Amino acid sequence: MKTVSMSGSLRENVGKKDAKKQRKQGKVPCVLYGGEQQIHFSLEGIDFNKILFTPESFIIKLSIDGKEYESILQDIQYHPVSDRVLHADFLEVKEGKAFESSIPVTFTGSAVGVLKGGRLVKIMRKIKAKGLKGDFPEKLVLDVTKLEIGSVIKISDVSIDKLELLDPHSSVIVAVKTTRSAGMLDEEEEGEGEGEEGESTESAEE
Repeated sequence: MKTVSMSGSLRENVGKKDAKKQRKQGKVPCVLYGGEQQIHFSLEGIDFNKILFTPESFIIKLSIDGKEYESILQDIQYHPVSDRVLHADFLEVKEGKAFESSIPVTFTGSAVGVLKGGRLVKIMRKIKAKGLKGDFPEKLVLDVTKLEIGSVIKISDVSIDKLELLDPHSSVIVAVKTTRSAGMLDEEEEGEGEGEEGESTESAEE
């Protein structure tokens, strides 16, 4: 996983009044848990842009009151109208302790089914996994070259060394679906074949 650094400030007071004050100043109230005790702090709202508007997943190095903590973003709350970040929860990541996170999925190759007129449908952009910090890859690359029309890649078709995949095994990650044009092409090919057979029969009768 990639690493990004963020610098926060301890919150002297915890409560709705203080949280409202923090947001007016352009900051986001946050909580770091998973350690010996919960740490209440705030981050600049603009700092979230580098971890939210990207398909990547990160280990986040939080610098709070002179101390550093490695963490992952566990949960986030948005304003229902403006989509502004209102609150964020971070989980402290410790050596030798497994945690859950998401792995971005990317695709490579040109699917056989697409070349025949099908459509590649990317259903899952991230998959959930559990493991140790050093075992998470930056991304999962899936080769779709051999996918025919109607073929899929499911979670059950994927394995990542040392990680436990948490999504249902039946979940489809990517598929090649038929399109109307591909269906029409198949019908035309079948029709042409029938015509040729008909001509051969008539010739034989003559």
